[in-house]
Amino acid sequence: MRVLVLQHIACEPPGAYEDVLRKHGAAIHRVELDEGEGLPDRAGIDAIVCMGGPMSATDDAELPWLTEEKAYIADAVRTGVPFFGVCLGVQLLAASLGARVYPGPAPEVGVLPVELTEEGRYDPVFSGLPSEFLTLQWHGDTFDLPQGAVRLAGSPAYPNQAFRFGEPAYGVQFHIEVSPELAGEWAEVPAYAEALERVLGPGALDDLIGRVDEHAAAMLGHASSLFERWLDHALVPAS
Repeated sequence: MRVLVLQHIACEPPGAYEDVLRKHGAAIHRVELDEGEGLPDRAGIDAIVCMGGPMSATDDAELPWLTEEKAYIADAVRTGVPFFGVCLGVQLLAASLGARVYPGPAPEVGVLPVELTEEGRYDPVFSGLPSEFLTLQWHGDTFDLPQGAVRLAGSPAYPNQAFRFGEPAYGVQFHIEVSPELAGEWAEVPAYAEALERVLGPGALDDLIGRVDEHAAAMLGHASSLFERWLDHALVPAS
């Protein structure tokens, strides 16, 4: 199983999702697009995991590689390559399928609940999660659902928190794969720190990291369960 991991900043690796991949013996091909690394030929790639980053999915003028990445994702997903996108990754998935990505009403930052939709409760991947669970949110953009997508989860501030497109393509706006240590690294990224203080006020970092630490076991457990089910659903039938 050869999995392409698309990263947009060094401090946003797949976290608990990568632990699951390594447990299954996956060969990980990591590309850091923000560092100028190029996209590989898709031949031999069994799945794509696309992670977050401080940029917007619409920053093509400043970051021309985003245009190439979205075309790569669109081609892969429309030809049935299993895809799992997180935060920026779900926004790139939406944009690559023709949906609009745009600033939300206000940044959503903190340890906050997400609720499964009716479709999410019966989805083969999401049905293993509680109907409501806590997540780490740290984003300001949102997206419309692509035509034909199925909405799987939402929050009061951002109704589109997760969706499925076709059978093997999934995306989540939230983070459950992040350890408290990794969340601490995010606070050192200026764009993330600015969003944090704008929403939660100066000095909010310690409280946020404390909340992540308090709920880390549950969130990381949900991440492992969710990703295991995605691997089983998306990859095992295709292997």
